[in-house]
Amino acid sequence: MVFRIERKITIVSMHKPQDSLNQELQWLGSALGLISERDKDSSCFRVFVELLKTAKLKQSTTSDELAYKLGLSRGTIVHHLNRLISAGIIVPERRGYSLRVKSLSELMYLIESDFENSMREIKRVANDLDNKLGLREFIKENTVL
Repeated sequence: MVFRIERKITIVSMHKPQDSLNQELQWLGSALGLISERDKDSSCFRVFVELLKTAKLKQSTTSDELAYKLGLSRGTIVHHLNRLISAGIIVPERRGYSLRVKSLSELMYLIESDFENSMREIKRVANDLDNKLGLREFIKENTVL
């Protein structure tokens, strides 16, 4: 049986503030789609920040620990953890959850790689569909499909 990891990558382009660490973290969370109008109390972002704190300590954390620290239901925490897993930001471990890698900069490189891999696959399928539909094939010079 082959398992395929699906990623839902949301990137929001915004001007970055330079005022404080908290504002920059909020900017990063917004840029990654972790802060939305639907999430009124920014609970997904709060889960992300708690996971950053545990990453600094080189630890993982459980959904129960997150629920206790953030004063949220375990169901809400699990919902956001699944969203962060789907986005490729965190990974489940034997004893909890942690950032996918050890630093935010490394995480951004991995998310960029995930995006590029997804785009290559989308381009390949679009090219195949063009051929099947008899549409004009467009291949940008030096592009690998």
